[in-house]
Amino acid sequence: MIEPDLRNKILAQPDRVLADRDVMNALVSANERAMGSNIVDLRGLAMQRLENKLDRLEDTHRSVIAAAYENLAGTNQVHRAILQLLDPATFEGFMQALSTQVSQTLRVDVVRLVLETVQEDGLTDPALRRLGEVLHVSPRGFVTDYLTNGRNGPVRPVVLRATTALSATVYGPQAGDIRSEALMKLDFGDGRLPAMLVFGAEDPHQFKPVHGTDLLAFFAGVFERMMRQWLK
Repeated sequence: MIEPDLRNKILAQPDRVLADRDVMNALVSANERAMGSNIVDLRGLAMQRLENKLDRLEDTHRSVIAAAYENLAGTNQVHRAILQLLDPATFEGFMQALSTQVSQTLRVDVVRLVLETVQEDGLTDPALRRLGEVLHVSPRGFVTDYLTNGRNGPVRPVVLRATTALSATVYGPQAGDIRSEALMKLDFGDGRLPAMLVFGAEDPHQFKPVHGTDLLAFFAGVFERMMRQWLK
């Protein structure tokens, strides 16, 4: 027999017993053992299935909430980065903000702005050299070749991938440390060659093809419009 004090507590607050999953599982198991192995408890099976379904729903709920928070955090990061690009009053300050503040806000290890040129001596231009490593000047056709990794395929506006053998042409001495990258094709208007914004990360899982690209596409669109203003 149950001790009188425990029995009185259960009778006084039965809802607490029903709300405790472990206690209910123990009671159902005890009931099944009491009925014997030849009797199927349909009510017990239904409860078990409902419990499994509830567990799956809770897991899905947690995943959805986590994804929503992650997306919100990413949106806030992109918004802060855009505001940081709006602050500089000079083009040199704009490029410096891109390689420092924006890089830190977006948590990327390397930022490169790749510009194509038809001039063989583009790299020796003193005005470009003052901008530092953030600016990378390449020959005509380089952007498409890099985005497609040398293949004759369609050019997507945003590419997320692990770094390839071509990465040394963009990252230079840092290429060995960069494991994944986000590539954004840029259009600076009629009469101008294609360009590309590159985010490189040491984390091999930071940029993967399965990740969404909406926020990066938005950032690239804003960056294009800012650059058009500087290039006027």
